[in-house]
Amino acid sequence: MSNKDFGVEKISKLLFRFSIPVILSMLVSELYSMVDTFFVGREVGGEGIGALIVVFPLQRILMAVSIMIAVGTATAFSRHSGNNNIGKARQVLQTGFSLVFTVMVPVAIGIFLFRNQIVGIMGAGPGISSLAATYLGIIIIGTTFLSMTIFISHNMIALGNPRISIISTSIGAIINIILDFLLVQGIGMGVQGAAIATAFSQIAGFTYAFYHYTKMRNRYNIPLKYKLDHKLIAPILLVGVSAFVIEAEDGILMGVLSSLLTSTAGDQGIIVLGVVSKLYMFLFIAIFGIASAMQPIAAYNVGARNFSRLRSLMTKTIAYAALTSLVMWAFAMIFTPQLIGIFIEDTAIIVEATKAFRTMIAVFPVISVYYVSIFYFQASGRAKMSISVAVLRQLVIMLPVSLILVKGFNMGAEGVWLSYPIADILSSIASFMLIRNEGIELNTAIAAQKGSKTAQQAAVH
Repeated sequence: MSNKDFGVEKISKLLFRFSIPVILSMLVSELYSMVDTFFVGREVGGEGIGALIVVFPLQRILMAVSIMIAVGTATAFSRHSGNNNIGKARQVLQTGFSLVFTVMVPVAIGIFLFRNQIVGIMGAGPGISSLAATYLGIIIIGTTFLSMTIFISHNMIALGNPRISIISTSIGAIINIILDFLLVQGIGMGVQGAAIATAFSQIAGFTYAFYHYTKMRNRYNIPLKYKLDHKLIAPILLVGVSAFVIEAEDGILMGVLSSLLTSTAGDQGIIVLGVVSKLYMFLFIAIFGIASAMQPIAAYNVGARNFSRLRSLMTKTIAYAALTSLVMWAFAMIFTPQLIGIFIEDTAIIVEATKAFRTMIAVFPVISVYYVSIFYFQASGRAKMSISVAVLRQLVIMLPVSLILVKGFNMGAEGVWLSYPIADILSSIASFMLIRNEGIELNTAIAAQKGSKTAQQAAVH
């Protein structure tokens, strides 16, 4: 399939074809953390889960940097392809690949050297700081390779080949499960074994992705060498920065909520947050997958100035995302205790986590329009609008609301959980208004195009 099909193929077919691999890829990616949590929770206990939770915000921020570069590159590539500017598209792809390497390698080295100080800054107490430093020092090696895999996966989709993403992450996830079983449960290596399993599996996934990226690069005549076009760096980062915010704000939010729960609910609050956050991430996979599939299609049609197709694409993406999220929400609400019981056997924690999780996702399906709007504005090149929407839900609304409920109204952990549905409702209302205005603008552009065609036809006759 060529990315030229973005302009002519049936929209529902395109969304299905490209969202399924992205959803499966994200599902498998989340399994890295999920599998570690499962084995560590069962074999090591609460301190092991605590070590993973401490490291999680930094992991999420590093992944956010990778996704920022990947999304920015893929979007710019698709837009230039839509304009038939193949030379510029090649330059964007080469610069993006070099940029990931430039950023991630020095950062990984710095984190490895100062891992003990970093986990202390991130709030690790005496009981878990050693475990957290051990885990961080090993997984940072794999994270560097995972960053490159993320870049390749996003851009292979933009090149019209979505299968590489799911296969590479599936290879990594399968290896991770096997090694976790052998090292953590079999040999008893605990947190260290989980980290080794994750790092090795991420290297394996990268090896597969890079092999196929090289083949695709040869087809498009893109040189495999380090080259940064400084004029392209800013456009790549500006387009991708909202994707960075979406990913990074999870880590920022987790850090703040952990602090609030430590002061109000103690260690049990942290454990509950750790468990419910794993389930919560899974609910977003379908929305993210569908919105991600929409993004290169939208970017291509923005470049081609096909406004009628853009309007249809936006409407159908929101509908499919809402329907899918509704199904996942219903499943999660019904089977919450069973899902939480996968990670922990403590009955008291299961009861508390069940109440917390059901409160958090009370109005979850309404959030689909919010995430689709972020990816749509990314695709159309309106970085400021995309960033503004991206920071709205968690940083602008949820953080202040949680602080007010916990500190101002002394609601304790319940205030943390209630901040989620409140933020979902408010951010969704704002996003709906923006999307509605976008629809009006597209209708105007469509009418202008029709008027121009009519005038041209009249002039011919």
